[in-house]
Amino acid sequence: MISSHIFLGMIGPWQIAIIVMVILLLFGGKKIPELMRGLGSGIKEFKDASKEEEKLEEKKED
Repeated sequence: MISSHIFLGMIGPWQIAIIVMVILLLFGGKKIPELMRGLGSGIKEFKDASKEEEKLEEKKED
């Protein structure tokens, strides 16, 4: 079984460039900013939710 660490070591600059080209071909240049905006807002919501969870846990401990 191949571990993820070994797999990440096999990805080089050419493979990343190919992946980026495929994404551009699939989604087009105009859709990528929308996708990144959605990804960013999703990450922000996840961080906010985890901070709220930590605050609730701290209040339970008090």
